[in-house]
Amino acid sequence: MSETVAIGTPRPRAPRPEELDLKFSESAVAELDALKTHYPDLKSCILPGLWIAQREYGGWLPPEAIAEVAFRLNRSFAEVEGVATFYTMYNTAHKPGRHMIEVCTCLSCHVCGAYRIVDYLEEKLGVKLGETTPDGMFTIHEVECLDACDRAPVLQIGDQYVGPVTSEMVDKILDDLRKVETPSAVQLSDAVVKVHLRDGDK
Repeated sequence: MSETVAIGTPRPRAPRPEELDLKFSESAVAELDALKTHYPDLKSCILPGLWIAQREYGGWLPPEAIAEVAFRLNRSFAEVEGVATFYTMYNTAHKPGRHMIEVCTCLSCHVCGAYRIVDYLEEKLGVKLGETTPDGMFTIHEVECLDACDRAPVLQIGDQYVGPVTSEMVDKILDDLRKVETPSAVQLSDAVVKVHLRDGDK
C-alpha cells in the first residue's frame, strides 16, 4: 500500500509514560550514554539521540520513538518532537520505503535536469513525490541543496550521493537497490551516529 500523508494531517498523540514500550537495543543505550558525555547538557544530545532512534525504529520517528528519546534524555515530548519535525533529515511524517531516494531540485540540479529525473522516477515507480511504492521498496522525496553542485543533478540514497544522474542510469540504480536489504534510512542514521561517536572521541 502506498503511504501518503495529506497536508494538515495531525500527528498521532504522544504516548503516555505508562504506555512506553522502550525499543532501544543495549548497544543503542550504550551509544546514547556515551554521547551524553560529549555535550554540556542533555538538551544538546537531542539531535544525536534522534538519529539513534531513527535507526532503532526502522528508519523513521513515530511518536513512540520521539517519546523514548524524551524519556531517555529527561526532556518533554513537545521539545523533542519540535526538534524532530523542524529538521527534514528526520522522517516523522511516515515510514519510508526500504530505499528513500532524495532528489535535489535546487538551482544547479534544476538547471541540469533534476525534474526530468523526478518525472522519470515517478513514471518508472508509479508513485509521486512523497509516496511509497506498493511493495514498500521505494520512496521518492524532493530535497533542498545537497551541496554537491559539481555532480548535478544529484540523488542522495542513504549516506551516498549519486550523480550526475541521467534517466538511463536510474534503471540500474533501482535494480541495484532492490538487492540491498538494509533500509537506506537505517543505514544513513547508523552512519551519522558513528560519526557523532567518533568526533566526540577527538
